[in-house]
Amino acid sequence: MSAVQVASVAGDEAAELTDAEVTAVLRSEAKRRNEAAELYENAGRTERAASERNELAVIEAYLPAAMDDATLQGIVDEEIAAARKAGAEGPKAMGQVIKAVKDRVGDGADGGRIAGVVKASLA
Repeated sequence: MSAVQVASVAGDEAAELTDAEVTAVLRSEAKRRNEAAELYENAGRTERAASERNELAVIEAYLPAAMDDATLQGIVDEEIAAARKAGAEGPKAMGQVIKAVKDRVGDGADGGRIAGVVKASLA
């Protein structure tokens, strides 16, 4: 949780982080732990990988619950339909749809996950 404290004192003066900013810092730290665990596993350092996974579990306990796949897919489908009504089709609609889904989902899904679902649905 020191990353949250570091983020709060970054810049010219200390500031109180909003809930959204704290969530963003925690998501970033979770992503780092996950990537580090994968690297350690690939290098055969299972003890370090387990340590990173344990830290990831603690961080994830503070993150909002992730949206389930069916709900996310439903929102993506609705936004694709709205984009088609506005005249955007196929890959050209991707940016518009991703932005709209992110606005609706908020912290319920990671941006990479949203982009993956949108890309698969538009293909």
